[in-house]
Amino acid sequence: MISSALPASWETTEKAPSLDETITSWALAARGGDADAVERFVRALHRDVVRYVAHLCGDPQSADDLAQDTFLRALGSLHRFEGRSSARAWLLSIARRAVIDSYRYAAARPRLYALPDWQLAVERAQPGDVPGFDEGVALLELLAGLPQERREAFVLTQMLGLPYAEAAELSECPIGTVRSRVARARAKLTEQLAESEELAAPVPAA
Repeated sequence: MISSALPASWETTEKAPSLDETITSWALAARGGDADAVERFVRALHRDVVRYVAHLCGDPQSADDLAQDTFLRALGSLHRFEGRSSARAWLLSIARRAVIDSYRYAAARPRLYALPDWQLAVERAQPGDVPGFDEGVALLELLAGLPQERREAFVLTQMLGLPYAEAAELSECPIGTVRSRVARARAKLTEQLAESEELAAPVPAA
């Protein structure tokens, strides 16, 4: 059974404001030279960045490098961060630009290898020895079948907990479009889960 792979609630989910506010306060403190705040800021958002860039890029081996590039860019730009948006949304926008720049760089040179898509990178970024790991991989396999725009909207709001307004700003589209994409992604995943459960159900004895 893989139904446990899905988030507990299909309703609009956002991380508690206090968490994002805390992370944003760390970013602001880091801007002022607080080394402890820098470490807390990076540690709090590192996994989200790895998952997001792994989802966006087509080269799974580049996920860690892109995450590192994202944080280097962010730390170098902290003096311009004023806390008008959450530090999470600000950092993910930098991650998106890092991925776009990597595409431009890759287009200027020949590819040396061909690898599976973002899914493998996300799997590698997760610890494999914790409860629920297999279910998480199952969810990633279902997500891989979604159109890219719907997958991004679902990952941002349902997996990374970004508010719809910030996800819309990050994706450069209206908030209603994000809601529509998430709803369609949710419907497709529910349909796929039902089909998977039917296939996994034991056959009654004759």
